[in-house]
Amino acid sequence: MPDARNGQIVVTGASRGIGAAIALELERRGLAVVALSRSGAAPAGHGIACDVADEASVREAVAQAARRGPITGLVNNAGLHEAHPAASLATEAFERTMRLNATAVFVAAREVYPHLKAAGDGLVVNIGSFFDKMAVPDNVAYCASKAAVGAITRCLAAEWARDGIRVLDVAPGYIETDLNRDYLAKDKVRAWLERRVPVGRPGRPEEVARLVGVLFSERIGFLTGETIYLDGGQAIHH
Repeated sequence: MPDARNGQIVVTGASRGIGAAIALELERRGLAVVALSRSGAAPAGHGIACDVADEASVREAVAQAARRGPITGLVNNAGLHEAHPAASLATEAFERTMRLNATAVFVAAREVYPHLKAAGDGLVVNIGSFFDKMAVPDNVAYCASKAAVGAITRCLAAEWARDGIRVLDVAPGYIETDLNRDYLAKDKVRAWLERRVPVGRPGRPEEVARLVGVLFSERIGFLTGETIYLDGGQAIHH
């Protein structure tokens, strides 16, 4: 296991899906991982139970991680997707999506900021979505929250650059995970994806993880504030 004293990357929502794949990939690259999830389950690295919607929980999780070693990176992966027609969407449901997908991203970044500044070469990777620039029926809350992730990324990148901190947004398209595998396997859905996605298939968590791994491993110091789309070309395909 990588030595936490050489620097740690905190990954939220790390117990399954894309988050688990990212944690495993980072550890495979020799990077120490702190895996945050509500259950505390850790597919790689050191697991800490954390509710990203609760500021006190995030603050305590970051403090626990810092006691093990310096924090040099953050992956904001935890989030929520709920589809619902806008005309009947409850304000509470809209705010819940914004809180988990956008506010929690800001809170986690704010809490690790002093540690990244002390490291002098910190990186935050926020996991957004290609829905951030699309008009998708029944997805007003999700699209708005992911557009906010892009804005948070740009603002923090500009504000923290002089502190040696870079901030990036990785925005996947349709990614097949254990949560949606049965749905994506339906003939009608599969046929739709083959038509709409130029590469003809959904992505895999490991593909998102490899991109995130490269961003941490290569340390491209001039790359910050950008949204990197990983959607098989879908958003640009007409």
